Amino acid sequence: MYGASNGSDSKKLRVEEAPPSRVLHIRKLPNEASETEVIALGLPFGKVTNILTLKGKNQAFLEMGTEETAITMVNYYSTVTPHIRNVPVFIQYSNHKELKTDAGNQRTQAVLQAVSAVQSGGSPSSDVQEALAAASSPVLRIIIDNMFYPVTLDVLQQIFSKFGTVMKIITFTKNNQFQALLQFSDPVNAQQAKLALDGQNIYNSCCTLRIDFSKLVNLNVKYNNDKSRDYTRPELPAGDGQPSIDPSVAAAFSKDSNSLLGKIPGALNPLSAAAAAAAAAGRVALAGQTGSSGVLLVSNLNEEVSNTPAHTHTLYGDVQRVKILYNKKDSALIQMSDGNQAQLAMSHLNGQKMYGKIIRVTLSKHQTVALPRDGLDDQGLTKDYANSPLHRFKKPGSKNFQNIFPPSATLHLSNVPQDVTEDDLRLLFSNAGGTVKAFKFFQDRKMALIQMSTVEEAIQALIDLHNYNMGGSQHLRVSFSKSTI
Repeated sequence: MYGASNGSDSKKLRVEEAPPSRVLHIRKLPNEASETEVIALGLPFGKVTNILTLKGKNQAFLEMGTEETAITMVNYYSTVTPHIRNVPVFIQYSNHKELKTDAGNQRTQAVLQAVSAVQSGGSPSSDVQEALAAASSPVLRIIIDNMFYPVTLDVLQQIFSKFGTVMKIITFTKNNQFQALLQFSDPVNAQQAKLALDGQNIYNSCCTLRIDFSKLVNLNVKYNNDKSRDYTRPELPAGDGQPSIDPSVAAAFSKDSNSLLGKIPGALNPLSAAAAAAAAAGRVALAGQTGSSGVLLVSNLNEEVSNTPAHTHTLYGDVQRVKILYNKKDSALIQMSDGNQAQLAMSHLNGQKMYGKIIRVTLSKHQTVALPRDGLDDQGLTKDYANSPLHRFKKPGSKNFQNIFPPSATLHLSNVPQDVTEDDLRLLFSNAGGTVKAFKFFQDRKMALIQMSTVEEAIQALIDLHNYNMGGSQHLRVSFSKSTI
C-alpha cells in the first residue's frame, strides 16, 4: 500500500508529502482496539463513512464523509495527540481517495451505522438492525466498579430500558464484584446500550458500568426475585426464601416505570447522594410502594458459632436488632437502620463464607424484628442493639458510608494507640484464627492495613476484633478495605 520505508525520517517526509484525502491512515493502535474506538476518533469532526482495520499490523484506515472534515481532524490531532486505551496513536492522510471494502462485511457496516445513529440521536434503519442481529448477542455482561451505593436489579432495568425492551436480568457476585447478565429483545438494542453506557457512572463519581457482550444468546431465568427476573413470565415463583415481587411492582416495571430514574431525562444523570441512596434502596415512586424493608433474612449460618446475636451484629452497617430463629438456629433476622444499608449488606454478603459455611442473605418480608414480650424468656435469641456503641454510622449521611466495601482479605484498622506495634497487631489477628500475610502502617500510625490469607479469615477477624479494647478506653475499629498491600 505504501513504498518500502527507510526509517523514521522517510516516514515523516512521506506524511508531509501526502496530499489531503478523506481517507486517513491510523498507526500504532493497541492490540485490543475495537472498530468502535477507532470510529470514535473521527466522530467529533463529522460523519464516518467506512473503516478498514489491519489487526496484524495494528493499523486502520478511516474514511470520513468529506475531505474538509478529514483536514479538520488531522489539523486538530497534530496539536493534540489522540489516544486509544491510554496508548498514543498516529494519524496521517492516506494515498487512497476512498475505501473499497467488502460490502458483505456486515459487522463493520453495522457498527458504523449504529454509532452514527446513537450519536445523532436517531434510530437505526431496519437493514442496520438485521446486520447487527447477525453481528452481536442480545445479552450484555455488566460489571459495576466503585459500588459505593447498592445497585439493584430494578435500577439496571430502568437505565437499560431506555434503549429497548429488557426481557431478562440475572444478578450475581463474582470475584467480590456485583455483576449482571441482561437480555434485550433485539441485539441492536444491546449494541446501542453498550455504545452509550459503557464507562458511564450511574451515580455521581461512583457505580461505573463496564459492559461487554455475553457469549450467551439467551438467559434461562427460573425465579422472579431480587436476584433474577424474567419480565416476559411474571408467573415464575420466587424460590428459596427469596422475597417475591409484589404484583403491582411487577406490573409497574413491565411498563415504562414512573420511578425516580425514569423521570430523569437521558440515560444517566448524576444524582445527589441522597437521591442515589434512595433509588438504590428501592425507594422509588412505584404505584404507592413505600420502599424496601430494612430487615434481612440470613440463613445457612454455622449454628455452633453463630448461636447468639452477638456473632452477627458487628459485621456490616448499623444493626438495630437481631433474632436467631427458634426453630431454625442456622437462620437469623437482622434489622438494619434503613433499607439502604440492608440492600448494601445483602449485595456484599450474600454468598460469602463465614465460619466454614456459605451464607445466604435476602430481604425479609418483615418490616421490623419484634422484641420478646415482657416476662417471656426467648433463651437470649433476640437482642436490641439500638443504643449500641458499636454503630459505624452514628451521623445521618456520614461520609463513612462511602467507605463500605465488599468483604476482602485486606482489613482497614483505625483508632490504633500510638504505643501499639506491628508485632502486637499481627499477634492479635493471628490469635483470631487466621494467617497474617502482610501489614502496613499509615504515616500517622493511627491506621493500618492488614491482609489475611483468605476472605473468610478476614470476616472472622472483623467479627472478633471490631471494637476490641486496646487499653486506655481506646477501641480498635475494623472494616473491609478496597486496597491491597
